[in-house]
Amino acid sequence: MRYIECPEIYKGNEKSLFLAGGISNCYNWQSALIKSLHDTNLTILNPRRKFFPIDRLDIIKEQIEWEYNHLSKTSAVSFWFPPETLCPITLFELGKQSIDKKPLFIGIDQNYQRKVDVEIQICLIRPNIKIVYSLENLAEQIKIWSKK
Repeated sequence: MRYIECPEIYKGNEKSLFLAGGISNCYNWQSALIKSLHDTNLTILNPRRKFFPIDRLDIIKEQIEWEYNHLSKTSAVSFWFPPETLCPITLFELGKQSIDKKPLFIGIDQNYQRKVDVEIQICLIRPNIKIVYSLENLAEQIKIWSKK
């Protein structure tokens, strides 16, 4: 596995995965998912920084631009909706990515407040996507895809 963290720029063309999902006001689920994927051949792009000064407009702008640019660069995108926050930006990104044909992997914590909304919307636009309800199952889906 190769690891890229915002703000590092990804310039590769190998099989890659963007980790979309909650960052602010939620636990670091990304580290758990990355640990589960350590033995894959994937390049993982993680928007969650070790240090993110949320009060600096220049850093916020850099973050948003990095996510926007790198979502389009990867082979696939995984989404995780944790229970602590509604993840409005993640919902926006999911809407945008769902109209593309690239592989999407969607995991939702059982206690995520808008779980049913995500399920219904995905069923309507991409009915072939199997939503899962644990990080373990999300990692398993990604591993299967990575071997193809």
